[in-house]
Amino acid sequence: MEMAIDTPSPAPAPSAAAGRQTRAAESVRLEHQLVRVPIEALKSTARSNHRLAEKEIAAVLSSAAAPPGGGGSGDAAVDHLTSLVSRLHGLKRKMEEGARAEELQVQRCRARLNRLASASTGDDSEWEDLRLKRILVDYMLRMSYYDTAAKLAESSGIQDLVDIDVFLDAKRVIDSLQNKEIAPALAWCAENRSRLKKSKSKLEFFLRLQEFVELVKAKNFMHAIAYARKYLAPWGSTHMKELQRVTATLVFRSSTNCAPYKVLFEPNQWDCLVDQFKQEFYKLYGMTLEPLLNIYMQAGLTALKTPFCFEGNCPKEDPLSLDGFRKLAEPLPFSKQHHSKLVCYITKELMDTENPPLVFPNGYVYSTKALDEMAKKNGGKVTCPRTGDICNFTDLVKAYIS
Repeated sequence: MEMAIDTPSPAPAPSAAAGRQTRAAESVRLEHQLVRVPIEALKSTARSNHRLAEKEIAAVLSSAAAPPGGGGSGDAAVDHLTSLVSRLHGLKRKMEEGARAEELQVQRCRARLNRLASASTGDDSEWEDLRLKRILVDYMLRMSYYDTAAKLAESSGIQDLVDIDVFLDAKRVIDSLQNKEIAPALAWCAENRSRLKKSKSKLEFFLRLQEFVELVKAKNFMHAIAYARKYLAPWGSTHMKELQRVTATLVFRSSTNCAPYKVLFEPNQWDCLVDQFKQEFYKLYGMTLEPLLNIYMQAGLTALKTPFCFEGNCPKEDPLSLDGFRKLAEPLPFSKQHHSKLVCYITKELMDTENPPLVFPNGYVYSTKALDEMAKKNGGKVTCPRTGDICNFTDLVKAYIS
């Protein structure tokens, strides 16, 4: 009599489609700025167009309500109306330019949403290749390699997936600060004042402080005092300590040797302003504060960073033997090893039950494979590569891994 036994069927392997869906979800979490930046740019453009329209229309209505000059003659009224019509035509041109800019931002949003949608259906290698190129363009833009970034984006056909124009707008402010000019940065702050206020930004305050210091440095003391009353006094309720310190430069002057005040006159204060502007710029557009390339590389380095990597005998095969990777890994914690792994100092191969470790009389441990080959070449003698001690292969003790 035969008996049929039902055996449970194995669980189905995850499909390629499910893997792509997971990848798409991870991409949304890791690269939110891909969609966030054009949306913020679109909102900024729309706000600028709205403010321009309100300002111009209010000016035209106010001018239309006012009586024309020339004693109320007909010619004066015609000239007055002609100037109003000309002004409205100018407003129309500006609004058309603004509409084209908005359409460009909408196109970029659409292209990026389509790109994210293709993550669950497209080719894996093509997706990863374009993502790497976008990450490289992002890094180049942050490092001020604008021409190289533009050429890479153009040759790869990813102009709608990168933010070159947004970074070029920031470049104008950065260049002005590097040339010790405050006005463009203050104009940028005024344009984005409401959003900077929500994020409790201090950028405008520090720009005002630097402008005050420059007036003191130029020995224009009366102008500096008037400037402080007009632009610095409103910040007194929240930044009194900083105000007291910077106004004391009127007494200490730029030639002082008093460290707390001497530092205010140093040229690197402009570099600090550049760095602070970049941070506020990234926050404003929803970008990561660190380049995406650094973030991805640090994610990998967290699995490699161990105390051994920072010792003098770190092997060259370890990426953390390079200064650049070490600097990138400095703020990262050491990787958590749930199970110890023994790697042979000689062969750099893993020591396990198939290749067990052998212990020298001096306590150093190497793999059986390495020491066996050494003994065959030297008549049964083995040499510790660290200390130079020589002993017989039979004197080595096998260590057991628990």
